[in-house]
Amino acid sequence: MKFTHDVIVIGGGAAGLTAAGGCALFGLKVALIEANAMGGECLNNGCVPSKALITAARRAQQGREGTRFGVGLAEPRIDYPAVHRHIHDAIAQIAPHDSEERFEEMGCEVLRARATLKDRQSVEVGGEILRAPRIVLATGSEPMVPPIPGIGGVPYLTNENLFELTELPGELVVLGGGVVGMEMAQSFCRLGSKVTVIEPGRPMGRDDPESVDVVVDTMKAEGVVFVKDTAVRVAGSAGSVSVELEGGDRVTGTHLLVATGRKARVDGFGAKEIGIETGSNGFVVDKRRRTSVSNIYAIGDCREGPRLTHVSGYEGSNVALEITTGLPTKVDFKALPWCTYTEPEVAQIGMTEAEAREAYGEKLKVVREGFDHNERAIAEGQTRGHLKVMLKGKKVVGASICGKNAGELILPFSQLITGKASSFAIGSAIVAYPTRSEITKATAFSAWEPTVFGKIPKRWVAFVAGLRRTFA
Repeated sequence: MKFTHDVIVIGGGAAGLTAAGGCALFGLKVALIEANAMGGECLNNGCVPSKALITAARRAQQGREGTRFGVGLAEPRIDYPAVHRHIHDAIAQIAPHDSEERFEEMGCEVLRARATLKDRQSVEVGGEILRAPRIVLATGSEPMVPPIPGIGGVPYLTNENLFELTELPGELVVLGGGVVGMEMAQSFCRLGSKVTVIEPGRPMGRDDPESVDVVVDTMKAEGVVFVKDTAVRVAGSAGSVSVELEGGDRVTGTHLLVATGRKARVDGFGAKEIGIETGSNGFVVDKRRRTSVSNIYAIGDCREGPRLTHVSGYEGSNVALEITTGLPTKVDFKALPWCTYTEPEVAQIGMTEAEAREAYGEKLKVVREGFDHNERAIAEGQTRGHLKVMLKGKKVVGASICGKNAGELILPFSQLITGKASSFAIGSAIVAYPTRSEITKATAFSAWEPTVFGKIPKRWVAFVAGLRRTFA
């Protein structure tokens, strides 16, 4: 068989762009296929627009605090069309990083059309057949809309059309208390919407409950209403929606945001037709991200596993290295970080306390430090939250942070969990004062405090002191 390319990558989001760009920079002939907007979900209707909205909402909330630190602010005036422009300006500024032109400069052949797998080494795109010994599927994911009776007849929102709104929702009903639901609920409440979150379980269920409690209490104080129940029927039309609950109550609003998770895009690419196995929510892959058709990889949101932009980039890099060098590269998620950008933020890396207790039982030690003992946090008047570190012996196996800039504080724990740094090294490091990162040093040192000030060191100190008294 004559190959037209060394690698064919289907999907121009974080995973596909990283894989395609990496292979091209190593000199391989790469076809990068994307039928929709370059940059995928993160750039166009995920991470970038949501963080831009969160920033605008934070600005509004600062004005509501009135006088603090001897400084008074006026009540915020919300110009939502201007917020909309701010969101799309952020997307436009970042778009060149993910553009067709940039990846063509790297050496990729970029094709803007839908791709269909014809066999294990062939892809049809735009009526043309491309062939390569390696194919990478990076087809992403889409909002999962639950099969609630009536929902199909209501003009609901998801993250795919939420950021197209040019008018502020009057009353926003949010189905789902996960990352998207919580971030957007707090943001729209701060911008002036009346917000109700319907969540049958615990909000932010994968995070440490103690951290989530801080966020929920903060959001309730700001005006978000939480309803612990299950939606059983949806009705209404544009500007007037009604959600009937299992318990018999009804929640009404002007807009409905469905934020109940995501599902992998596995259909319509010919994958099943050529025998690629799928699981409950995505292509089934091994640790090298190979599918059941071993020369075809699946990376990012389209495969079963964690759905995070940085995971997509990590897997794209791994697959690029494996394809270019011929050396196997396996994923390792023992130091996987994530962050929910509510205020306060909640960040996690490695095991939560519950996971660590289940794994290690009585061998687990949990060290906790509150921001109410951190001088920078006290000076800023933002002491909500804490840092919890899970240790097996002196080895860090996980960390949970709740507080301002929690996502920025998680990095050292990647080094600690992977063994590239030790808790003793962090605990004895010189840290700039005053910073929030001092809390990391404090927790790391407290793990060693019983040893440093234990019986043997104290005996040695007493011995040295005795010598000095004798021979001084």
